Amino acid sequence: MLRQQDVGHRIVVRRIVGIREGRPLFSDALGELVELSETHLTLATAQGRMRVPRDEVHRAKRVPPARRPTAAAVVDLELAADEAWPAPVRDRLGDWLLRSAEGWTGRANSALPVGDPDRPLPAAVDAVERWYADRGRPALVNTPLPLAAPVGAELDARGWTAGPPVLVQTVDLAALSAPTVTVPGAPADPVGARVDLVEAPSDDWLAVATARKGGLPDSAHHVLTAVDQVRFAQVYAGGTLAAIGRGTVTGGGRWLGLGLIEVVPAARRQGLAGQVVRSLADWARSGGATHAFLQVEQRNVAAVALYRKLGFTTHHTYLTRTAPTP
Repeated sequence: MLRQQDVGHRIVVRRIVGIREGRPLFSDALGELVELSETHLTLATAQGRMRVPRDEVHRAKRVPPARRPTAAAVVDLELAADEAWPAPVRDRLGDWLLRSAEGWTGRANSALPVGDPDRPLPAAVDAVERWYADRGRPALVNTPLPLAAPVGAELDARGWTAGPPVLVQTVDLAALSAPTVTVPGAPADPVGARVDLVEAPSDDWLAVATARKGGLPDSAHHVLTAVDQVRFAQVYAGGTLAAIGRGTVTGGGRWLGLGLIEVVPAARRQGLAGQVVRSLADWARSGGATHAFLQVEQRNVAAVALYRKLGFTTHHTYLTRTAPTP
């Protein structure tokens, strides 16, 4: 049976639609799981949105995506994401990237094994371990899947642990910038809320980001601001900062990278996150960007559901791998 971790993924559902001669009649539906409650599950299918009562579900399971992206497409998106979150300390191992930022976030403190490391795989992993040891940091590797599956197998053999799966999700900016269709029962965008886009984060913005990330070392300021095209979104309500977000344009001007979309607890469930995302999308699209991406942990079911409603689908996934402690 399905779990909240399946929200945002493609599933197939066999439902009971009637009884004939004492035997149940079944119908199958295929689509992305948008919502999973105690009483219903909601699918986005090619024919539209379908809401299925749980007591009609005979079987349901996750299935592979309809199309897997090419290796080149995964590499291009991972490199655009690296541009959008630039670690201040960087090095190369052949085509692989080595990154460090005082331990602030896994993305900025991990190796990215895309391309050829210019040596056999075991020797490449040895070199990664030495590079981080020389800097007094734990060795981390982000493994985009299925592209980096061979790297993952080598790390498995060495006893490296894996963090929770991260979904790399994308959407066409034309669809994201357009007015959204109201879903029955979903909160509408708050009337009168204004999203301001600024070129540098304010002290209030940084305070909200600090509360989420647990501190901002000097390296964090570099990661946040050292991008040519970057905007910081903020929404004030009653004189208090209620929501923030960060957008970058990288990948040759194609990709809007979205991150740090955060709404303070007192202002949640008012549609502010969607407003922040769409405002950043309008900014990026006006400059020629065509697509957006974001990275969200699969276990963050609330965020996955929000992004699914905005039209995001999973492009690929990655795992952050950590070397065993000596």
